[in-house]
Amino acid sequence: MSDVTRILNAIERGDAQATNDLLPLVYEELRLLAAQKLSHEAPGQTLQATALVHEAYLRLVGEEPQSWENRGHFFAAAAEAMRRILVENARKKKSAKRGGGKQRVELDEWAVAAPNGIPPDDMLALDEALERLAGHNKVMADLVKLRAFAGLTGEQAAGVLGISESKACEDLAYARAWLSLEMGTGETSHQG
Repeated sequence: MSDVTRILNAIERGDAQATNDLLPLVYEELRLLAAQKLSHEAPGQTLQATALVHEAYLRLVGEEPQSWENRGHFFAAAAEAMRRILVENARKKKSAKRGGGKQRVELDEWAVAAPNGIPPDDMLALDEALERLAGHNKVMADLVKLRAFAGLTGEQAAGVLGISESKACEDLAYARAWLSLEMGTGETSHQG
């Protein structure tokens, strides 16, 4: 059992000190993940990697700590928290600048591989499409989130989801085509 998994188990049991012990072990990895995602943001982005990590961490171990099976599960939850923060940030920007109108979205390989590089309106469309995909196939939606928001490789994402790497590749190709159609781009093929 890794130190992270041991500390996560202690947090689940209510050990307040474990929350303080966890941050030093995961901080640098979370910060690198956040910096990578934010590097794809449009110029003028006000959210910084440190703020994104801190906000995600607070959501993960805040007043109502969650339980995690292992290190991979924790980082999947961190990716989801970062995704939600970025979507909330995009919603704030959209409501302030654009008045809520929808626009056509061009989804290409980078939109799924690096969703933080797309404009706020498009981020919202991607989030809505991911929610619909989750209703259709949760594993595929989780796979896209792990690859796109957590920056995991296909092999790592497959491991977190408990599926084979070939199944993950097939599911990702399907999910990209499905998302493309849902978002109105009409694209039907992408490399996994």
